[in-house]
Amino acid sequence: MAAPLIALCCGFVVALITTPVGVSGAVLLLPVQLDVLKVPNPSITPTNLLYNVVAGPGALVRLRARLRGSLVGRLLAGTLPGVVLGACIRVWLVPDPRTFRLVAAAVLLGLGTWLVERTLRPVAGHGAAAPIRTPALVCLAFAVGTLGGIYGIGGGSILAPILVGRGMAVAEVAPAALASTFVTSVAGVASFAVIAVGADGSVTPDWTLGLAAGLGGLVGGYWGARLAPRVPEVPLRLLLGGVCIALAAAYVIAAL
Repeated sequence: MAAPLIALCCGFVVALITTPVGVSGAVLLLPVQLDVLKVPNPSITPTNLLYNVVAGPGALVRLRARLRGSLVGRLLAGTLPGVVLGACIRVWLVPDPRTFRLVAAAVLLGLGTWLVERTLRPVAGHGAAAPIRTPALVCLAFAVGTLGGIYGIGGGSILAPILVGRGMAVAEVAPAALASTFVTSVAGVASFAVIAVGADGSVTPDWTLGLAAGLGGLVGGYWGARLAPRVPEVPLRLLLGGVCIALAAAYVIAAL
C-alpha cells in the first residue's frame, strides 16, 4: 500500500511544479519510478505513459476550445507510428537499466539545458520565423514519438518548445501538443500490451502505480494551472532545469 501512496503523492507534486512552466510531469516522474518505486525494466516506460493517459485529460478539457484539428492531425501522423517504433526499441534494443539510464540522461539534459537557456536568454519576436512545412513537421513528430516510446513521455514537452521557437503561438501549440501527448500515450500503452504477448520479462505497465501516479497528476496539474499566474516562473524554470541537469549527470555516473 505504501508504493501506490508514494506514486500518488509524487504524481501530484511533479504535476504541480511542472504545469506552470509547461513541462510534462512524466519527464520527472520516471526517475521516481526508477530509483524510488523500483519499477522493473522495461515496465517503467509503459507505466509512465499510463500516467500521461490518466493525468492528461484535465488540462486537455480546459484547452479544447483552442484545439486546431489540422495541427493535431499532422502531429499525430508522426507521433503515432513513432511511439510504436519506440516501444519496440525499448523492449528489444534498450531493455537493460544501464542503457536506459543513458537514454534518460540524454532526454533530461536536453530538457534541462533548454529550460535554463530559454529562461536566461528569452527569445522575442517569434513571428518572423518561417512555419514548418508539413513533411518536416511529420518527420519531427515521428522522431519525438519514437523518443516518447523509449522514454515514456508523450512528446509534448519536446514538441512545444521547438514549434514555439519556430514562430508558432503558444496558445496554438500547447493544446495541440497536449492532445498529441494524450493520444500517443494511449497508443504507447496499447503497443506495450501487444508486445508483452510475445516478449519475456516485465513489459506491461504497473497498473496500480501508473493509475495512482496519474490520479495524483490529474489533481496536481489542475492546481498547477490555477497557481500558474501566481508562481514566480523564472526561479521555478531555473530550478527545474537544474534538477533535470543534475539527474542527467547522476544517471551518466551510475551507468558508467
